Amino acid sequence: MEDYYEIRISEVQGKLVALYGVYDGHGGFRTADYLKKNLFNNLGSHPDFIKDTKLAIVEAFKQTDTEYLNEEKGQQKDAGLTASTAVFVQDKIFVANVGDSRVVASRAGSAIPLSIVDLRTDERERIEKAGGFIVWAGTWRVGGVLAVSRAFGDKLLRPYVVAEPEIQEEEIDGVDFVIIASDGLWNVASNKDAVNIVQDIPDAEAASRKLVEEAYGKGSSDNITCLVVRFDK
Repeated sequence: MEDYYEIRISEVQGKLVALYGVYDGHGGFRTADYLKKNLFNNLGSHPDFIKDTKLAIVEAFKQTDTEYLNEEKGQQKDAGLTASTAVFVQDKIFVANVGDSRVVASRAGSAIPLSIVDLRTDERERIEKAGGFIVWAGTWRVGGVLAVSRAFGDKLLRPYVVAEPEIQEEEIDGVDFVIIASDGLWNVASNKDAVNIVQDIPDAEAASRKLVEEAYGKGSSDNITCLVVRFDK
């Protein structure tokens, strides 16, 4: 099991913020362990976290990735990680995604995707322009190895694989709940499937467990980690 998750609610620069992350490691747990210890610390200490949250997220992600790669120089075995994070600041949700984990919100029963699908046409163009390639090996893979184009770590696939997050912003108003989960869920469930499962379960922890049980019952063979964040009305 190379998945980690993180939940933090704290005061940053005089504002109460909530941070949630799902980290899906590959090649070992080193990268996931490092991010859990450092990513949100780097984000919370960014001087512009409240004033320019998007900028702070991008720079904190890059800083964390760079520092992790520096620590990895002595490691022979490559390791990496995808990450989906949701940052709640005042009346906004900032979702930053690196890889194939996913964040989905529910508004009046409708599934609202808050993360962007990985390995799109523009990502292929970016990789090929940098001198890399993508081939089909059961699924599309960068360099014939990795099934995502954005990840932390994976030093042997640089500069084709990058840790720059794709960020989406959403108003909290009207959102009933948010699901943050690794691809072990999304391999067997659509956004709407997941929202329907959670819809009538008022307890967030019970809803998270139900998602894991449903994914396992549907035959998911990947790591399954799910967080549900509900809003009191």
